[in-house]
Amino acid sequence: MPDWFMWFTRMENSKVVALVLFFVTFCGILIYVYTGKQRGKRLESYKYIPLQDDDDEQDRETGSDKAGKK
Repeated sequence: MPDWFMWFTRMENSKVVALVLFFVTFCGILIYVYTGKQRGKRLESYKYIPLQDDDDEQDRETGSDKAGKK
């Protein structure tokens, strides 16, 4: 078995490799999220989704009352 593969099998080395791998992945996710104006606007609009559901429900309830009164 090649020596470089044996280097990965030792626990003290595999922990470092896993840490670097997860850190690079984390940085990649941050760069993806915080770059691009279109994506940023879309992600910012998602924070209002829970509040919009309540408004839609109230509109439906009041809309049906208004339709029944006409």
